[in-house]
Amino acid sequence: MSDHGMMEKEEIFSKVLRAGRRTYFFDVRSTKAEDYYLTITESKKFTNDDGSFHYKKHKIYLYKEDFNEFNEILKEMTDYIIDEKGDEVISERHQKDYKKEDYNSNNDDLAEGGESVDDSDSADKFTDINFEDI
Repeated sequence: MSDHGMMEKEEIFSKVLRAGRRTYFFDVRSTKAEDYYLTITESKKFTNDDGSFHYKKHKIYLYKEDFNEFNEILKEMTDYIIDEKGDEVISERHQKDYKKEDYNSNNDDLAEGGESVDDSDSADKFTDINFEDI
């Protein structure tokens, strides 16, 4: 069977979720036994120093026998996060109108390597992180 015929057989149903630098692909595919399974692929865009870019991809294969437990745990975890923190995004970097230049608005104050020369107000630009929460 040709590669093209195999691709048509494998790709049954697909959806895409674009989320900033990340894109999530949800694909229903077919096994050799004609059963279906789900792949979830996260693709994240990275820009190199020279302006070129590349993508890193991570894929999860989810089979029917795991759907119920996966759905239960996913719902439990997402409900927990919403109950604890609400559905508002806390990080400025995740806002749709976030611009990198706003975060470092005065690049003249940066030393080589991106460190701030005048750190008198730099504490206001950072968020306390408790690594136990990660």
